[in-house]
Amino acid sequence: MQALGLIETVGYSTAVSAADAAVKAADVEIVGIEKVIGVEGYLGVTIHFNGDVAAVKSAVDAGVSAAEGIGKVISAHVIPRAHSEVAGKLLPHFKLEDMHPGNDA
Repeated sequence: MQALGLIETVGYSTAVSAADAAVKAADVEIVGIEKVIGVEGYLGVTIHFNGDVAAVKSAVDAGVSAAEGIGKVISAHVIPRAHSEVAGKLLPHFKLEDMHPGNDA
């Protein structure tokens, strides 16, 4: 695994804005999403990004900046190289399924 970036927001629209800005800002991939009801009484959404360290740092910075203009960012963090225990045992619980249209053919 390369770098792992995380942006945790309050609300889905804030998270979508963060994700959009992040993937536009750098060569990163959205690899997971976590939704938790109860963060400050609202829906908490954490977006997980993967890419090289510099790209993930740039993406997280851009995502946080965009999200702060929409709503509230709870936290953001970049882990340069996640340990195999984190990458192999924790992150798969939040991994996005392949949702590309046209793969059913």
